[in-house]
Amino acid sequence: MDANTVAQAYLKHLQEGNMAQVVALFSEKGLVVSPIYGTRPAAEFYSLLAKDTQASELHFNGLFEEKDTGRVALLFDYHWTLKHGKKVTFTVVDILELDQDSKITKLSIIYDTVVSRELVKSL
Repeated sequence: MDANTVAQAYLKHLQEGNMAQVVALFSEKGLVVSPIYGTRPAAEFYSLLAKDTQASELHFNGLFEEKDTGRVALLFDYHWTLKHGKKVTFTVVDILELDQDSKITKLSIIYDTVVSRELVKSL
């Protein structure tokens, strides 16, 4: 799989709430760096996200690939409904770093957490 295919699969599975398929895109030691949940193994991060999420809707805005590095950035709007029903929308940049087997070794999530941080604290 090339970086573009991995990125599109990641967005598809995330939108569907299929966290097992999202985690399957990661290497065994794959990490997620999140502004709210911190740095965690992928399986742990997506378990926490699923626990806190009632629904997600993603609107894809672009994909930016850095040739010959295994890095790709995704730009999308994330409409997040938390377990308690409160909603927050923000624009996200996810930077995926892929190994030679096209597995995600690190995913760095970048977005403004002013509203979402308080909503997650209230769960």
